[in-house]
Amino acid sequence: MNAVLQEVAHRPWPLPAGPWAMAQSWHDLLFAHWPVDARRLRALIPDRLEIDSFDGQPWLAVVPFRMSGVRLRGTPAVPWLSVFPELNVRTYVRYGGKPGVWFFSLDASNSLAVAIARAWFHLPYFRARMSCAEREGWIQYQSERTHRGALAGSLKGRYRPVGETFFPRRGTLEYFLTERYLLYTADGSGHIIRGEIHHPPWPLRCAAAEFDLNTMANSLNLALELPSLLHFAKRQDVLVLRPERLA
Repeated sequence: MNAVLQEVAHRPWPLPAGPWAMAQSWHDLLFAHWPVDARRLRALIPDRLEIDSFDGQPWLAVVPFRMSGVRLRGTPAVPWLSVFPELNVRTYVRYGGKPGVWFFSLDASNSLAVAIARAWFHLPYFRARMSCAEREGWIQYQSERTHRGALAGSLKGRYRPVGETFFPRRGTLEYFLTERYLLYTADGSGHIIRGEIHHPPWPLRCAAAEFDLNTMANSLNLALELPSLLHFAKRQDVLVLRPERLA
């Protein structure tokens, strides 16, 4: 991860001072994006956050991948805790002029990781029964939420990269959707929490995907049919800094 810290010129603002809190690597990641109605999205986001849009259009993403090397600073990565699939549903927001990601849900197959993330980062993590494996050039992915008391959410399908690797340029839609270095959430009292992350620029490829089942946004009363944009990343190494309460 020391090499990750040496690559900072691409960031939209300087990397904050202080040690990172968590390290992780993301593998075989799919960004599946849909345009969404701004008025419907506004009702789902805290008023203190501004909906971020590209040319006036907000977006929502379903992001399946698998993680490895998940560890807190000063601790080793261990197989039974550090390797598991994850599935996110997210949109894009701003606070104080700084763009970031708002997560509607984060599903993971590791119960301990879910408990730590919910308690420390105040993120809406949920336990799920999940599988992620490569077969004949496709990533076969399946997830079914099992978290007690949580609304249902399932994804079943497959995806693969197509085309050459590229790095999104500033000002493009691909850059807007992927090059984000803040996450926003809210605690139980409604206070906004912000967390900085750091990673190298995204090495993207266009992607193909086939979904047999996708109910990940049903709890938001948003029906997702065929995605408008698909991008794939083979690997991304990520550092997470300590979250801070804003308001």
